[in-house]
Amino acid sequence: MDLLQIPRVIDISGVRADVTVDELETIAAAARRFRFICAFAMPCFTRRLVRLLADVPDVMVGGVVGFPSGADSTFVKTATAKELMATGVNELDMVINVGALKSGLDNLVRDDIRAVVAAADGLPVKCILEVAHLTDDEIRRGSALAVEAGVAYVKTGTGWAGKPTTVAHIRLIRQTIGDAAKIKAAGGVRSLDTVLEMMAAGCDRFGIGLKSALAIVTEAYARAGATLPPEP
Repeated sequence: MDLLQIPRVIDISGVRADVTVDELETIAAAARRFRFICAFAMPCFTRRLVRLLADVPDVMVGGVVGFPSGADSTFVKTATAKELMATGVNELDMVINVGALKSGLDNLVRDDIRAVVAAADGLPVKCILEVAHLTDDEIRRGSALAVEAGVAYVKTGTGWAGKPTTVAHIRLIRQTIGDAAKIKAAGGVRSLDTVLEMMAAGCDRFGIGLKSALAIVTEAYARAGATLPPEP
């Protein structure tokens, strides 16, 4: 891969509970400078992020649904999806009902995802499994259910679980879903080598916090022998 294109596979995220407005503005500035493919905020700040990036058409803004627990009711998830769409987001990342998956309630899991996909009305939905809480069998089942429900991406985690996504997780998901959907890795992805190894295993996109994303892109530019783009 052209290392200078690394920002085009990274969703830069500000979805911790303590992200401030100042940090959100820093995230928007970084997205503008490096042209990260998408930027995310928590729902209370998503409209603000849309405004901050309104004049940067090649940087999308995403919204999070059922984040971070996935335990909201389907009604709340679909309402959140519609509210975020009204702010102008381009994509939605939703957390599955993790407890339902672990309880074997596959129909509930599938129907919950499918309802958000329907509410999104064509906007890409990335479905978050939260693999840190799942066995390999549960990851397989969750991935298959997500594809059946019509998601654009199967995503590994929220970044809140305390355990990192691994290359083995990417391989397991890709083996399960084939080419039926894309894969997004999030949670503990903190180096350029990890990004490249996961891409080789079948990962298409990454959700990475501001500090790590900047470090990864800076290393990519250094390896390519290129000068960093000027600050806006």
